[in-house]
Amino acid sequence: MDIIKAFTFESAHLLPNLPEGHKCKRLHGHSFRVEIRVRGELDPKLNWVMDFDEISQVVKPIIENELDHRYLNDVKGLENPTSEGIAVWLWKRIRKQLPLLHEIVVQETCTARAVYKGK
Repeated sequence: MDIIKAFTFESAHLLPNLPEGHKCKRLHGHSFRVEIRVRGELDPKLNWVMDFDEISQVVKPIIENELDHRYLNDVKGLENPTSEGIAVWLWKRIRKQLPLLHEIVVQETCTARAVYKGK
């Protein structure tokens, strides 16, 4: 069984490694949406994989204190803050606290997102 908890944050960034003239090399912002997917067996007594609030307790402080309304290039480990990079960065930050973590989706626009299934 999979369960998914979604979070949103607003941030600015630029992608410094792109060639001159690329629009994403200029400062811009996104309304990011992050989905945290955990996978596990249903607890027979509680009839759930885990409490959604447990996911929130791990992820929400990171979103609120380190990503929301931040210039992502200034966040340690996100100097080149692509959606893919944000997904890997989050995975490394939360994996130990969410052992059932299966996938992280980082969506930067309505039509563009990255999916990371970890290592």
